[in-house]
Formats: sequence, C-alpha cells, structure tokens
Amino acid sequence: MDPFTGNFTQQEPIPDAAIEAALEVMRSGRLHRYNTGPGESSPVAELEAAYAAYQGSRFCLACASGGAAMTLALRAHGVGAGDKVLTNAFTLAPVPGAIAAVGAEAVLVEITEDLVIDLEDLAGKITSSGARTLLLSNMRGHLCDMNALTELLDQHGVTLIEDCAHTMGARWNGRKSGSFGLAGCFSTQTYKHINSGEGGLLTSDDPEFMARAILLSGSYMLYERHGAAPEPHVFEGLRLDMPNMSSRMDNLRAAILLPQLAQLEENIERWNARYDLIAERLAVCPALRVPVRPAAEYYVGSSIQFQLIGAAPEQMEAYLSAVAALGVDLKWFGRAEPVAFTSTHKSWRYVPTQNLPRTDVVLASLLDMRLPLTFSLDDCAHLADILVHCAEVTRLPGAA
Repeated sequence: MDPFTGNFTQQEPIPDAAIEAALEVMRSGRLHRYNTGPGESSPVAELEAAYAAYQGSRFCLACASGGAAMTLALRAHGVGAGDKVLTNAFTLAPVPGAIAAVGAEAVLVEITEDLVIDLEDLAGKITSSGARTLLLSNMRGHLCDMNALTELLDQHGVTLIEDCAHTMGARWNGRKSGSFGLAGCFSTQTYKHINSGEGGLLTSDDPEFMARAILLSGSYMLYERHGAAPEPHVFEGLRLDMPNMSSRMDNLRAAILLPQLAQLEENIERWNARYDLIAERLAVCPALRVPVRPAAEYYVGSSIQFQLIGAAPEQMEAYLSAVAALGVDLKWFGRAEPVAFTSTHKSWRYVPTQNLPRTDVVLASLLDMRLPLTFSLDDCAHLADILVHCAEVTRLPGAA
C-alpha cells in the first residue's frame, strides 16, 4: 500500500478576489469596523448583510470568533452565574468554555452512536436539572432530528441556541442549521467552511436579543453602523445597561470572507463528494462503522468520523500506528489525554464531573479525519483504501 502524502491541515488558497479586498482594506488603513465616513458602509457591515441574507435571518452580528458568538448569545439571552445550560457531551472545548465564560454550569447530555444528542437523555436532564437553555453542538457536522428536538424543547419551555461551527450551510428538511432556535452561532476559523483565521457570526430573528448582543460585542453607541441590525429604537432601553465585551470582527477579516461566502454552496458540494466517496468505501469493511445520515439531513462533509467496532484500547493504538505509518492523520476522541483540538468531557475541569456511560462507549472507538478541499477525489479513494487496509492488517474485530 503506497503511503498518502497529502497535508490534512492545508486549506485552499484564499481567493484572489478576497486577497484584493484585503489589500484594499490595508491600503486604506481603516481596519476597525466603525472607521467609516458619512454614508460609507464597512466590509463588516456588508458581511453581516450578506450572511443574514444567505442564512435567511433578520439579523447578523460579526464577531471575533465562534466562541465569542456563543458567549455573546448566552449572555444576551440572560444566562449568568449559577444558571445551568444543557449541551452535548460530545463537542469541542469552546462550547463548554462559552458556558463557563458567563459563569453558568454545563449539564452534559449523552449522545447516540450516530454522534447526535440523545433526546431521551435530554428530556430526563431538562427535568432533573431545571435548565432552561440548550446550547446544541452540531458536532462534526451531524444534525439530530431537529423537528423532534424543537418539539421537545417547546414542551418544556427550553430555549435553543445552536452551535453551527461545523454546519454552516447544512439543512434539516431544507431548513438551514442555525434557524431552529433563538440564535445560530457560526465560526470562520481556518478549519471551518469559510476561512478568516479566526472569526464568528451570530444570527437571530429576535430584535431585542440581537440588540443586546450587538451592544455586548462592543458597539459603543455606533450600532447604526451595522449591516443587519434591529431598528435604532430597539437599542434605546438597552444601550446603557449592556457591558462592552470587545468581541467585534475587523474589516480585514470581513473583506476576506465576503468572496468566500459566494463560493460556499459550490464548496459544500465538493466536500460532500469527498465525504460520500470515503463513506461508501468504508461501508464495505465490517470492522468500520460510519454514522448513519438521515434522509432529512443535508450535511457539510468537511470531516468524516467512523468507529472501530468492538476494538479494545490496544487495538485502537495499533490501528492508529498503522494508518500513521501510511501518512494518514486521525484523531481519536477516546484518548485519556487531550491532543491538539481533540478532548473529551473528562478533560474539562471547569465542568462538573458527570457520569456519561453511553457517550464514553461511543468515544472509546471513535476516529475523526479532516477532509480539506485540497484533497482530490483520487486522494480520498486512496485514503479510504488505507483505512480499510489497516483494519485488515491489524486484525480488527470483523475485518476480513
């Protein structure tokens, strides 16, 4: 088996139009979002208007990061010290980090073997915790049954805030991820679906919520310079009460993002072609299980997850060593210690220790692989062949 020589962290170049837009901002020297003259609109305001239109939301706020978007959303919703916030047990550290940042306590909810929040466990923990907010993580691009989820939350009076860092452009029954609750939180960090290094977007249809978020982000009294904000009168009763959290996006990042947004739908199709090719090839190996994707889900396959069915820890290590020797970079969510971006609930000491046996069983055998668009379809076929080959040579349970 020939080794794979691609780079799992190499993204596509920033488009020429975005580079030229960035140069124009730098030549102007006006990088701050509010550094505009009379009648001028900033690149950040233009991005907010464009993303609100893309998402189908009334309002959009451009933020410093996806984590900042979640923190602003929680605080704008009124979550504070001592409150309990429900969230998936399987997520990345910025999600419980946002809950900790507002002084609240994360209540972790089990996941299913298809990597989405377990609605039965959620129902029980709504009752037992008394929490009235769910920060739902669409972790690694997987959407739960959003209709069933919102029905459950409505029954219990729980507000939904969606973390859509991995689901920008995804849909459930044609409805965009991020539009099912009070707010959607998106990331434009390098490994997400549009790339400004760091950055975030917050969307909502609720005018008072968004006015609070804009003020919290550090608008001072310049909120009228936003591209997709509520009417000025909505801010009047709020503008002196909201603290400034300095979480704004700058014009340079917004300029880079605008041309990429125009290419997003095309890129989603390219990601999904890569994902589907690998998923189909892994499906022939009984030792490997790819999560089931419901027919209602239109996903963004910028990464792929699979489990080594029934593998013990030493078999996981052997498999990881075998694929690494052939140039494949996998992340194992079941490791005892966090590595780079990969961690589990057991590593988050700012979250109370919680018993999550079903999640732990899933994570124990769960592997993750990025699918940058710098990989061709031939590259993806090669990767799938390596993953299946290593299952066989390491004699995983069920492998040929």
